[in-house]
Amino acid sequence: MSVTLPGLLRDRARAEPERVAMTVHGAGSLTFGEWDRESDAVAAGLDAEPGDRVGLVFGNGDWLEYAVAFLGVVKAGAVAVPLSDRLAGADVEAMLAHCGATRVLRPGALPYAAGPPPDPPPPRDLAQILYTSGTTGTPKGVAATHANLAYGCGGRRRPFAHSAHLAHAFPIGTNAGQWMLVNAVDAHPQVVTLPRFTPGRFAALIEHHRAGTVFLVPAMAIEMLAARVHDRHDLSSVLLLGSAGAPLPSQVAVDLAAAFRNATITNYYTSTEAAPAQTVMLVDPERPASVGRPASGGAVKIATAKGDALPPGVTGEVWMRSPAVTRTYYGDAHASGEVFRGGWVRMGDLGYLDEDGYLYLVDRESDVIKSGAYKVSTIHVEDIVHQHPDVVEAAAYGVPHPTLGKAVEVAVVGPVAHEELRIFLKGRLAPHELPARLVTLDALPRNQGGKVDKRRLRHD
Repeated sequence: MSVTLPGLLRDRARAEPERVAMTVHGAGSLTFGEWDRESDAVAAGLDAEPGDRVGLVFGNGDWLEYAVAFLGVVKAGAVAVPLSDRLAGADVEAMLAHCGATRVLRPGALPYAAGPPPDPPPPRDLAQILYTSGTTGTPKGVAATHANLAYGCGGRRRPFAHSAHLAHAFPIGTNAGQWMLVNAVDAHPQVVTLPRFTPGRFAALIEHHRAGTVFLVPAMAIEMLAARVHDRHDLSSVLLLGSAGAPLPSQVAVDLAAAFRNATITNYYTSTEAAPAQTVMLVDPERPASVGRPASGGAVKIATAKGDALPPGVTGEVWMRSPAVTRTYYGDAHASGEVFRGGWVRMGDLGYLDEDGYLYLVDRESDVIKSGAYKVSTIHVEDIVHQHPDVVEAAAYGVPHPTLGKAVEVAVVGPVAHEELRIFLKGRLAPHELPARLVTLDALPRNQGGKVDKRRLRHD
């Protein structure tokens, strides 16, 4: 029998009503009993028709109220549309208009009302529309059913049973943030977060709660390492440190292992479209660049644009098959047909598999730099640049060139001198991979999900 998040929450509220599900540092906590009762009250007060789209515009300091609002909306049979309050107002309005939202919920204005607990929604019904980050184009609304969101939940052994607390700093309105919401409902540890990420505050959160599991995006890891928080905070409680949202440079993984000396460093690869399909990689010095093998019943193949599988070692498109009902783009049949095919999802990445089935990413298809007769992987260039000890962060991208068509440009954060970096790279990159231009920035531009916005770099 398929499970749903409302059903899982109800079961935990009955079994463990006083157990804390989620804590926002400095803002309070939410028990399973409170979460279930308050979301029931929101469902009763929403007065929604099944399938109504309801926008949820919340900030990271509002995780507790957001959790209540989300479960209230889906309990009512409506469709939740999570959006960050850090988005531009025009973007929020465009997304709400695109999905035809009939109502918008914001902090401090939830429609609580008395009423009987609603019946759990059917697993096949639409539960969520989550908009992609739009780093490579117009954001698209990815629609997921109740069964998709709760896939793999409800087992006898709860995830991350080694931990009493799971710390994260993922923002609301992202796939990673929704993953943490699911963990708050289903996993063993209490989920803890904070209103605003800074390296010191997040390290203090880990230390205060003695978190055994920590999740972050590579940008956060890089900031924490640069700030050397491990010199000032006791991070020895962390046994699992997971990175998600973007490729983790191999040098950053090595440095994380030194900073979190008791932790297994794990890299997760998925997308809003493919979830819950993912690959998982316990960072291995023998395969430092791999993002792992399929987990949770999913599958990965390297194929042509038509879906024809390619042999190991050959670069092609990365396709993932979800173990759950495939998601789709809401209101966009043409784009859905391009990406979702026969249970498989085209990831928009290029990569290859080795003989043992480990996946290696070459680049985002849209980021590959076609320079003269060569194709340059920006992921590879960034990985090598990160190996210089004075580079805090780096992003490679293509810029127009009068004879080559495109040339490599690299933006770096850190005190490294350009000439010194060029000498360092000369023996480590092929001639066509060497940057034609280097620029130093105080920080790389990012979207609200923490991914580097290379479109802005190309236009600067």
